[in-house]
Amino acid sequence: MNKENSFKRKTLPALAMAGPVSLWMILFVTLPMLYIIYISFMSRGVFGDVVYKFSWESYKTLLDSTYFKVIVKSMKAALTTTVLCLLIGYPFAYYIAKKPKEVASRLIMLIMIPFWTNSLMRLNSWLLLFQTSGPVNNFLQSAGFIDAPISFVYTDGLVMLGMITNMLPFAVLPMYSSIEKLSKSLLEASSDLGASRSTTFFQITLPLTFPGIFSSIILVFIPSLGIYTVTDMLGGGKVLYIGNIIKNQFGAIRNWPLGAALSVLLIVITGLLIFIYTRFSKIEDMEVV
Repeated sequence: MNKENSFKRKTLPALAMAGPVSLWMILFVTLPMLYIIYISFMSRGVFGDVVYKFSWESYKTLLDSTYFKVIVKSMKAALTTTVLCLLIGYPFAYYIAKKPKEVASRLIMLIMIPFWTNSLMRLNSWLLLFQTSGPVNNFLQSAGFIDAPISFVYTDGLVMLGMITNMLPFAVLPMYSSIEKLSKSLLEASSDLGASRSTTFFQITLPLTFPGIFSSIILVFIPSLGIYTVTDMLGGGKVLYIGNIIKNQFGAIRNWPLGAALSVLLIVITGLLIFIYTRFSKIEDMEVV
């Protein structure tokens, strides 16, 4: 009886804590994901309904030149966004981490303040700034850099700008956390041994903060690959990425199996990155030990 009571005392609190979370994950993550995978192998009916008959057609469609080009373009855009966010975000995170706690918290607050406003308002502000009669074109003309207004709106460049500004905080915060935890004694030891600042950075700081960099890569690359609001607003329907096609397939076009197949592609890419991250984390833990 004592063993049974001890088992209950240990098990019931664990179930009380993990049970609701597990139920939530099963109902709102696992089951919808399994359903998406399931209908990706189904067929589209004449009137846009799902015909529950096994078919590889949706996955074969992904290899079509039109969709394949969009997938490659989306991958390139997500990769470019990630690289630029890292190049911009790392120096900024490094600068914040070197400041006193009070100053650092205020700088982080400045990063987050724009995200307290509605995303549609932020995207519309970019359209207003870069329209042909907007402040950017007016400044360039008045300064003599251009003779006629440049068409920035509904271009890949403006979409890329919108994606970078939307994803930058997701790059800065993990890297700031990693840099801030860096042991100062290692940097002091490197300096005492005669290493230059650049050598210390590339040999000590950068390798030891790589977990934060990799976290930033995941947090930026995955949303950038599937985002559609930025491309819808700033691309005006002329710039299409995977996210836009998925939204259209589940919406106006009503080809759910194809939309599900594209969603499965994103799930696979996400799972692959998470797998690499977990493997990398285990290696880091072994090195620390």
